[in-house]
Amino acid sequence: MNLQQSHLTSKEILEKDFKTSMRGYNQEEVDEYLDLIIQDYDKFHQEIERLQQENERLKRMSSRESSRESSRGDTAVRSKTSNTSNHQINYDILKRVSNLEKAVFGKKYAD
Repeated sequence: MNLQQSHLTSKEILEKDFKTSMRGYNQEEVDEYLDLIIQDYDKFHQEIERLQQENERLKRMSSRESSRESSRGDTAVRSKTSNTSNHQINYDILKRVSNLEKAVFGKKYAD
């Protein structure tokens, strides 16, 4: 599962030049604000990558557990354990995504 690619990179944000006019914005203030945006952008990008790697790790771990259980041949126990394990993994992933969304979009998104 691939997430949509971001439209901008932190380098593109950093290198963006804005035209000036007589009543333009204070360039230093804009630069300082863009620096903050770049820092946040990089943090969110790193967090997304970390969560994707963790998701893949959990999928592999779940797959290995399913393989071990199926090799035992105990289908009733396997089904119950697998469902419980998958529900916990899904809950953990959803909770992390929710926390990430709150961090990105703030409380406004959560309400």
